[in-house]
Amino acid sequence: MTKIVNSKAAAILVAGDLIAYLFSLILTLTIRYAALPGRSLIYLHLESFGALFLAFVLVNFAAGLYDRGTASARQGMPGMIFKAQLANAVLGVAYFYLVPTDIAPKSNLALFLVISTLALYVWRLAMFPVFSAARKQAAVLVGAGKDVDDLQEEIDSDARYGLAFKEAIDPGAAGDLGAAIGAALARTGATVVVADFHDRRVEEAMPRLYSLMFSGAQIIDAGRLYESVFGRVPTSMVGERWFVENSAAALGSRRVYDVLKRAMDVAVAGLAGIVSLAVYPFVIAAIKIEDGGPIFVVQTRVGKGGAPITVRKFRSMSADDGGAYGAGGQTKNRVTRVGRFIRLTRIDEFPQFWSIVAGSQSLIGPRPELPSLVEVYSREIPYYNVRHLIKPGLSGWAQISHRAHPHHHVAVDDTRDKLSYDLYYIKNRSFLLDVRIVLQTLKAQFSKQGV
Repeated sequence: MTKIVNSKAAAILVAGDLIAYLFSLILTLTIRYAALPGRSLIYLHLESFGALFLAFVLVNFAAGLYDRGTASARQGMPGMIFKAQLANAVLGVAYFYLVPTDIAPKSNLALFLVISTLALYVWRLAMFPVFSAARKQAAVLVGAGKDVDDLQEEIDSDARYGLAFKEAIDPGAAGDLGAAIGAALARTGATVVVADFHDRRVEEAMPRLYSLMFSGAQIIDAGRLYESVFGRVPTSMVGERWFVENSAAALGSRRVYDVLKRAMDVAVAGLAGIVSLAVYPFVIAAIKIEDGGPIFVVQTRVGKGGAPITVRKFRSMSADDGGAYGAGGQTKNRVTRVGRFIRLTRIDEFPQFWSIVAGSQSLIGPRPELPSLVEVYSREIPYYNVRHLIKPGLSGWAQISHRAHPHHHVAVDDTRDKLSYDLYYIKNRSFLLDVRIVLQTLKAQFSKQGV
């Protein structure tokens, strides 16, 4: 799979960025002192700049510079780099202001930021495309439906993938599917078959696919390829067997990960909860001044295992209807002026930090939904309840990846799409993925995206 989807792209980008920063520091010192710097001078500056380099990478991470799709995107890249460098400039100034140093940071930092910005432009826009270019293998795509069509369109439109679909076969129109696949390989010279293993007709043709392996053909599950490409699980390509096979990811014991995740929950939510107490008096006063109503809304949501959990938020609407709108019902509830602001800034979510510390929620996981909506979605969306296998979160993979976030109404289609991201997280969750989601949630927060 790594030949088809370059999973090492992010690592290459990080390494390239660090080299660009190091090169920029050496060039900065060369210009500043009108001579090529010796090792001692470089090491002296690396004592301070080295920590900043790592911090800059985290900023770039939060800015989305290592995201899937960003690697090969030229449009918008200069703006993304410039914004990240502005944040890095603020971080650098704060660092040198707070940390004692023996170097001359002000002039060096300003010159370094200019040079490193140019170096990042050259690396990202000119050099990385050469490093990441993949040699394309001719392939035949076997499957039907929107997810299969989306996969073909994405692979065909982006040079970073190591595939070129020469022919697509609809299993329903192929007659003898095994023979059709063999003929397509011979006709196109393809060496790869990407097939929807969930399709019953493809499963029936497995003996033929098995024999093709001994002729040198590579057989790839379209569902797994889709997941690697889009960062989501194609719900049309999975069934009960998929969920049974991947249930260990949700239910299996992973002691190290569980300990790290819980430690991050307590540390981050505890600190954020304490710091957020400073804004409580202002929020309380604003809510009371506007309409004199209650400060908090307390709602029941569905948590891990389908058990009810209590979610407390600052009230942002004219009343707390408890989610009674249910299946298609309308509510006369309206967002207040104060509520509009605290929603935009996510201040309304601050009380949930204490639920995370208590353990009913996590920082990262599927967002907990109202019971009335869960009842609808469980009936309308296959496998919806799988998202309840793990603890719900304040933010999640779906929140940073899926832009259509239904609020306070039934939205089956949007929720079905959102579920595909929740399933991806359940299958692939790890401490590094959690950190990535936290960083990108912060990015969304500061850029006013809807999370």
